[in-house]
Amino acid sequence: MENVHKSAFVAVVGRPSAGKSTLVNAICGQKVAIVSPVPQTTRNTVRGIKTGDGYQLVFLDTPGLHDSDKSMNRRLRDLAVHALRDADLVLYVIDTTRPPGPEEDAIATRVAPFASKILVAVNKIDARESDVPTARRFIEERLPGAPAFDLSAEQGTGVDALVAALAEASPPGPAYYPAEFYTDQEPVFRIAETIREKVFLHTRNEVPHAVYVEYQSHHKLDDGTLVYEGDLVVERETQKGILIGSGGSMIRLIREEAERDLADIFDYPVRLSIKVRVQADWKKDERILKKLIQ
Repeated sequence: MENVHKSAFVAVVGRPSAGKSTLVNAICGQKVAIVSPVPQTTRNTVRGIKTGDGYQLVFLDTPGLHDSDKSMNRRLRDLAVHALRDADLVLYVIDTTRPPGPEEDAIATRVAPFASKILVAVNKIDARESDVPTARRFIEERLPGAPAFDLSAEQGTGVDALVAALAEASPPGPAYYPAEFYTDQEPVFRIAETIREKVFLHTRNEVPHAVYVEYQSHHKLDDGTLVYEGDLVVERETQKGILIGSGGSMIRLIREEAERDLADIFDYPVRLSIKVRVQADWKKDERILKKLIQ
């Protein structure tokens, strides 16, 4: 590297479930973004930070680019598009286990105007159904000249080479965060996201996308334990029943697994107090969407 410090805000874009959040977590070395096999898990622009020798990369892990007329999906799409425009670099993640198709084509069209600042992560090369040649042909046709890197975000294969290329492509700039930071998320946000991840992992069909976590309060006990109180808000009574489970089994599983994960994230214990309540059609409420998606 040159003897000049470099830094960049990097917008991470791609189809839902392309592995964007897994890749950001792999690069940053810590769990920055929640991960699940359900599309549209990410609802906010999540910042992950990678600091190396002479550089700092701030990753903006955006919601998957997805065309839909629903209010929530429009806001998610707008968030990703704003990140594209404002970022110094764009990291386009393509999933080699799925044929490109119309959805990938639409995303390539969206990112094409930013071709001069795009690097491509050709992801999931370790998967049995991976088709790297098809993905690379698609990139060469739609984004000719864009540097592309074969990798497995899940296994970490090829990630170092991608990071080195991102650092090299970054403009001169300061370190925006202390070297020990790997994210700038507030603790209450990370707690809520961890809870929501467990909902995505343990429920199916419409339930994960019908849930949001509403923070109520938090306080610390004398022994240093953080007590977080929040509501899981759903749209219908049937969804509430699924989240609570027989004898409270589901909500207990969500709480216990989230607390275990949070023990690895924070250097103090976190105890969760979670209730489930219904707010009909909350996904059509622009006030709520504005608060949740930012």
